[in-house]
Order: sequence, then structure tokens, then C-alpha cells
Amino acid sequence: MAISRRTAILSAASYTRVLGANDRIQAGLIGCGNLGMRHLRIYQKPMVDENKVRFAAISDIYTGAKRRAQQHIGLEDKHVHHDYQDLIARPDLDAIFVVTPEHWHHRMTLDALRAGKDVYLEKPMAFTIAEAKEIAEETARSGRVLQIGAQWCSDPRYHLAREIIEKGLTGNILWAQSTYSMNSVYGLWQYEVEKEASQQTVDWPRFLGPAPKRPYSGERFFRWRKYWDYSNGVVSDFFYHRLAPLLVTLGGQFPRVVSANGGIYQVKDREVPETFTMTAEYENFFINIASSAASAGPERHHGPAIYGHEATISFHDGYIQVTPDRPFRKKFEQAAGKPTLQIEALPKDLNVIRINHARNFYDCMRTRKQPVLHAQLGYQVMTAIKLAADSYRQRRMMAFDPYTQRQLAEAPPRPGYEGTGENYTEPA
Repeated sequence: MAISRRTAILSAASYTRVLGANDRIQAGLIGCGNLGMRHLRIYQKPMVDENKVRFAAISDIYTGAKRRAQQHIGLEDKHVHHDYQDLIARPDLDAIFVVTPEHWHHRMTLDALRAGKDVYLEKPMAFTIAEAKEIAEETARSGRVLQIGAQWCSDPRYHLAREIIEKGLTGNILWAQSTYSMNSVYGLWQYEVEKEASQQTVDWPRFLGPAPKRPYSGERFFRWRKYWDYSNGVVSDFFYHRLAPLLVTLGGQFPRVVSANGGIYQVKDREVPETFTMTAEYENFFINIASSAASAGPERHHGPAIYGHEATISFHDGYIQVTPDRPFRKKFEQAAGKPTLQIEALPKDLNVIRINHARNFYDCMRTRKQPVLHAQLGYQVMTAIKLAADSYRQRRMMAFDPYTQRQLAEAPPRPGYEGTGENYTEPA
């Protein structure tokens, strides 16, 4: 009797191997494009050398991508899958890496969680707020481990900054800033449209999935981040990397109001902006992130910083600097023992930080603890990211209620305060 794929997935969900400290993790990779191949190049060798993980199976819908990945890690044909459902149904896999276009993150992650797998989900967490919420709820319900792949959350600078804030050296946090900028002469995400790619070698209907139907386009298949059908653009690709570690430092929470601006000013062959800024307002502070893919200047002039009432934390290559404001210099020196603090934060090599982020995932698979960028925090980050994309597209401020976790039609009035510090109300 033939077994349906759904039955196979449910059967896999009933099997969860208990990992010992020395057990090697068997992982499957969905998505073998540019970022998927980076995962194989960066994560495979050091993890294999430490006997921590082995990529035992892959899945992709493009023949060329499957072939490259298969050759790179030396897999037999039986471990190369076209349909990702066949991969996640395998009982020999402990973890699934989802490294696909954003509009597929939700479906693939839910299927993997429900198949009893732990998941390393590349950022952004999802395509919409509702999808991120459902992933967070399913992760909690299933008891699986889910790590979002924004590796700067494993950068020690942000964890040191959190310790500084918890010690009270900054006073109340007022706002924070960051950037993710570069100068891409030919335009960001202009990946090669491979000659081998065609309707015969690319499963175009499967790529589209929940996206609007349209004729095959190699441009859209390889450069999908340029189009709203499959991506939220620079805010989901870059800003997720910057907002997530700041919320690791400041504490995970939902935004209340988000606004965004920007445009397509330099390379006009895309739908999403190449220059973009967002401001996310939280209960007691706001975060501003500004970016351009056509100017590297913001990296020099708008670098990461957290501004407190009493001191500022600035982030530099391999260290953080804590500098008190003039009225609080004496208080700061008495508490810190120095007029300013410069604290080394190693490693500073990005690939080492990437590997440490993966290590955190593997360690949590063994201990069943929450990873550094767990599902609930990822959902909170995704809420601000998606609201920013929508603010840009709709040219209006977006509001969110953290208590009901629902988007509001309009932002409520801002509070005003009397000299006593109490909310002012009109007399009856």
C-alpha cells in the first residue's frame, strides 16, 4: 500500500532522536542558491571537524543548484530531493535549514516543525506578521528549537552592551541607531541569470508557490529580492540583521508605531527601494535604522549606538565604547572605576560569528534551551520589519498594539505629562 507524503510527515513527527553530548547532528538543507551554498561552505567543514553536524540531504527546485551543492558535499543521488516535503519526512534528519525566498519561509518552517524537526530559519523570519506569529506559536506548541539566522545576535558586542545597561551605567535608554550600507555600482542583488536555467531546469510553479502567478522569468528567479511578490527588500534582508541584535541588547518587545521613508534613487530596475530608513517606536525608546545600497557613507557616519540619559554605548570593530554625558561623568567614574570604558569584544570575524550562531543552535538542540534569536524574539523583530515595509509602500505611519498583537487602523494619541509626571486629563 502506498504511503502518502502527509502520513510520512506525521510518522516522522512521532520520532525525535534524543541527542547526546557527542552525537553528530544530521541536517537537511532546503535551498541551495547563493545563501544556501554559503551555509555549506561556512558551516560544513568546522562543524564536521568538531563532529557536531553533517549535512546529510539537500533539496532545491533548480537542477544547477542541486548539482553544485551535491558535488560540494559529496552526496549520493538518493540524498538529493526535488520536493522539500520528501526531505523533511526523512527520519534520519534532526535539523532542517530553510534558506529559500522569503515567501516560502512560513510554509516550509511549519512543515518542518510539525515533522518533529528543529529548524534553522534564515532571516527574515517570514513574509508577513501573521506568518511570523504562527511560526512562533507552532514552535512553542511543538517544543522544537528554532533559531533565526541573523548572526549578529551572536556578536558579543551586543551581549556586553546589555550587561552595561543592566548595571545601570547608561541610565534610561532613549533611542538607538544603526545602519547596513554599501555601494553597489550595478545595483544590489544583481545575481547572474544562469544560462542553464529554463522552464525545463527550474520548477517555476513551485518557486511561485503562494505568490501571484506569472510566466517564467529568470530575472525574478535569481533576483527575487528586487520584487515585492517574494521579498520585503532591503528592510527584510538588511534591517533584520540590525534590529534583531539591538533587541537582544534592549530586550525583546513589539513596536507601537513604525514609519519608513526612502526610494529608488540610483538603480531603477527594481520595485523595492535601494535607499531606506525606518523608525520603530517602542514603549520607552525608539530605534532608527538607515541604509543605502548605493552609498557606503552611513557605515562611517551612522554606525550602531545606544543613547542613554547618562551615557552612550557606541559599537566599533571588535569593541564597544561607553562614554558618559557631561553631567554624569563623576557618577559614571565612581561606578565604573574609569572616566570611560572600552571593552574588547571578540571574535570580530564575521564568519566566526556566523559559526557561533550555528553552534548556539546546535547546543540548544542538545539542551532544549532557547537559542539567542528564538521564535518569539524573531516574531517581535519581524513585526517591526513588515510594518516598515508597509509604511514605505503605503506612505503612512503604521501602528501596532503589543497587548493584543494586532495592527491598528491608526496610532492612538501620544500621552502628555503635567509637571508632576502624571498623565494630564481635561477636567470634567
